Amino acid sequence: MNKVNPKALLNSKWTAMLVNNKEKHFIVIDVEFDEEQKVSLCVIEAVINNQQYPINWRDLKEPTKWKMGWQ
Repeated sequence: MNKVNPKALLNSKWTAMLVNNKEKHFIVIDVEFDEEQKVSLCVIEAVINNQQYPINWRDLKEPTKWKMGWQ
């Protein structure tokens, strides 16, 4: 399991384990917190084509889906 700190998500880099549409490398471009300081929104952007996707930030903890950094 990847260790992910919600406060360090912004601008973090990730590699998708399952490549879809040639999108492999991503960067977290937006993280919003609610009044309880819990992540309410996390948006990643594909480096190759700048497509943006809202995701559940907890999915980044799954090593079968994501690796930290660009690999």
